[in-house]
Amino acid sequence: MSKEKHFKKVLAAGLIGNILEWYDFAVYGFFASTIATQFFPSDNETTSLIAAFGAFAAGFLMRPIGAIFFGRIGDVVGRKKMLFLSVMLMAIPTFIIGVLPTHDQIGFSAAILMVLMRMLQGLSVGGEYTGSIVFLIEHAPKDKRGFFSSFSMTGATLGILLGSGFGALITSMLTEAELASWGWRIPFLVGISIGLVGFLIRKGLPEAPVQSEKTSSPLKEVFSSKYKKPMLQSVGLNTMGAVSFYLIFIYLATWLVQEVHETKVIALDINTISLFILLIAVPLFAKLSDKVGRKPMLITGSILMAILAYPLIWLMHHHEFWMILTGQAIFAIVLAIFASTIPAFMTELFPSKIRASATSISYNIPYAIFGGTAPMVAVWIISVTGNADAIAGYLIIVSLVSFFIALKVKETKGKDLD
Repeated sequence: MSKEKHFKKVLAAGLIGNILEWYDFAVYGFFASTIATQFFPSDNETTSLIAAFGAFAAGFLMRPIGAIFFGRIGDVVGRKKMLFLSVMLMAIPTFIIGVLPTHDQIGFSAAILMVLMRMLQGLSVGGEYTGSIVFLIEHAPKDKRGFFSSFSMTGATLGILLGSGFGALITSMLTEAELASWGWRIPFLVGISIGLVGFLIRKGLPEAPVQSEKTSSPLKEVFSSKYKKPMLQSVGLNTMGAVSFYLIFIYLATWLVQEVHETKVIALDINTISLFILLIAVPLFAKLSDKVGRKPMLITGSILMAILAYPLIWLMHHHEFWMILTGQAIFAIVLAIFASTIPAFMTELFPSKIRASATSISYNIPYAIFGGTAPMVAVWIISVTGNADAIAGYLIIVSLVSFFIALKVKETKGKDLD
């Protein structure tokens, strides 16, 4: 196999699994209000929505377990096996959600089954995203690690973009009654086709070219004092990525409908356009990090988010399409500066023998605690304060934390992987 063909296969493998993983998570977030009435009915609309986002969060709470499970497979058995299993574990529960009976049909059992499927998907995500990052980094040329690793986030963004676009299409074609009755199921059923493509692409993957040294207990080493500092740095920086990503691209679609009183079609249209901007910006800024370094990008992205969070939320809280779109588009660019750099940075922090475990755990812990709960916390903040713009404060706090961590980290660009 030529080097060019090898790189194309590697990049395709990194893309496809993340497209499926994040397509499904996005679809759930976008149809949260519909799922809330079908599986978590309540006399209080806010209570029902919080319950639906609680099931969303349940998937994230499984991610650290998935990180430990798939991280061990990646470090002990191999990266290839880890990626193959993770994509299959997402495809099957996605299809099952599409055929689940609702609360009206089987009562409280519907809610339990939905939460269980979300937990299985969360287990899968715990290994997929970071597993693909490690795989891409270890196959990348030394001066293109940032760019190669960005294909995991590009795949994730493509998945969310696909979910957003498909959601907008379904919403525009069906009535509210049709959407609530059966229309919301279509995006989940379509997800199985993406899983089959992932299975075919990953079937003949080459194993990672590094891993000259292995360990029988990567988890024990990850939590040893030797790696305490890089683990805390990775957790801290990923906290901002977790909160900002799920507030901006998952929750704000619901926020625009409930607080700004836009239609679902307009909210999803704006989200889709903003995601497309993110899709373009991520590889460009990742490539820039290969030239200027990881640290300057992390510092710039975090401080810009802290400064601009409130003005952009304020801008979006207007009943004008162009104002909302401008706000979310700027959010997308600022997030791309920061988040496009994280994959290469956290992977370069750790040696080959524990890389899959260390990156998976340090990434998934903050996403479990802060990412999956971000929509639920946002709903709570608004209900307590009575101010729809108060969610900006959450963004400001986590961005400042990441900013001060970024000031202290050492540059990793060009570092030997093994």
